[in-house]
Amino acid sequence: VQLVESGGDLVQPGGSLRVSCAASGFAFGSYTMGWFRQAPGREREFVAAITRSSSGIYYTDSVKGRFTVSRDNANNTLYLQMNSLQPDDTAVYYCNAGTETDGRYYASPYWGQGTQVTVSS
Repeated sequence: VQLVESGGDLVQPGGSLRVSCAASGFAFGSYTMGWFRQAPGREREFVAAITRSSSGIYYTDSVKGRFTVSRDNANNTLYLQMNSLQPDDTAVYYCNAGTETDGRYYASPYWGQGTQVTVSS
């Protein structure tokens, strides 16, 4: 299993950014995929998840209406479009291949190296 995040950058408050996760070594289309983030001094937290066929999409409350998760099963890639970014969104963003039951995401032990998103003026 290999997950490679990319697209992180320094962006001003109110700006937008799209991060990506390239997956390989497993059947990407058979897994619910999730995004997590970890800010300095804080625990890793759930951000968003999308089921195998994109029929189920879930967000943590703090990003609803600002972030959009999507996937391209043909190219084994997961995306997170982030709009109206705020300093509190500053974190390392990670993708994960997991499962979903009754609207709850269950992470697997497989993580990428993460991509740094910094929101600052």
